[in-house]
Amino acid sequence: MKADKTKQLKSFERLLHIMDDLREKCPWDRKQTMESLRHLTIEEVYELGDAILDKDEEAVKEEIGDVLLHLVFYSKIASETNTFDFSDVAERICNKLVDRHPHIYGDVKVENEEDVKKNWEALKLKEGKKSVLEGVPRSLPALVKASRIQEKVAGVGFDWDTPDQVFEKVKEELDEFLAEVEEANQDKMEAEFGDVLFSMINYARFLGINPENALEQTNKKFIKRFQYLEQETELRKMSLRQMSLTEMDEIWEKAKKND
Repeated sequence: MKADKTKQLKSFERLLHIMDDLREKCPWDRKQTMESLRHLTIEEVYELGDAILDKDEEAVKEEIGDVLLHLVFYSKIASETNTFDFSDVAERICNKLVDRHPHIYGDVKVENEEDVKKNWEALKLKEGKKSVLEGVPRSLPALVKASRIQEKVAGVGFDWDTPDQVFEKVKEELDEFLAEVEEANQDKMEAEFGDVLFSMINYARFLGINPENALEQTNKKFIKRFQYLEQETELRKMSLRQMSLTEMDEIWEKAKKND
């Protein structure tokens, strides 16, 4: 399916006009600020993430639209104080993409994806960033933040050479955690458990596994199996509290076969 640029521009122009109308005529839309929209935007991004993991193309299309609406909304609010508008936003990202892809728009040579990542981080530092970690949002969920931190520092060469080295680190951190479990020191157990998770996330990166996606898929799988357990328990005219763990495990094994 070849993209029709004229159609795309016409649809986007329509969205901008609708946003103008809503901001002028709708009491709810007129009342909104960047701060009031923030939590709604985060929710929309998570809904898009769910749709992507579910491989639901119709839902992905709808959720992209919801996210796009929020981006246009922020730009509209800013334009009302002559701070910036959507054209400024688009120009800024266009310029950034051109500047950070000198292998496309300049004479820099790259061999692979890793070269591109390293160039990207080096260019960000040249733009005035004091740390490669400045681009990691403070409010990211901890698991995602750990993954991004590791990707960022790897981009400037602070990294292991092989997956085996990383797995050895995982085992080392696990041993340290178990030692603190033996001591039953809550603060130290928590600290070492964090180290175990951080090293596991790093190992996932070396294996090409997205840890956030992997964990969310496991969450979804667990929910599906547990809801099957609840349904089967109800069919037996029982409650989970009345069942033994052995009985629940028997149904759980059936649920696994339905995955």
